[in-house]
Amino acid sequence: MTTMNVDSRGTACPGPITDLIRAYKKSQNGDTIVIIANDPGVVPDSKAWCERTRNEFVGSKEVDNYFEVTLKVTGKKS
Repeated sequence: MTTMNVDSRGTACPGPITDLIRAYKKSQNGDTIVIIANDPGVVPDSKAWCERTRNEFVGSKEVDNYFEVTLKVTGKKS
């Protein structure tokens, strides 16, 4: 299992989710994706994306002037 770090700072919607989807396509079940972004919409957008795709929203936090969102890949079909 790997952790994929995605730096999406400086992009606005839909940039962070687009970056998340790119990372997801390269991931496997059990991997963790950590995305950082300045856009506050990354938190609710990531939650909604996880619900739609059956992946796990682990949590989010605000760090300095950006948001860090952690997701666990659980929804990929074999």
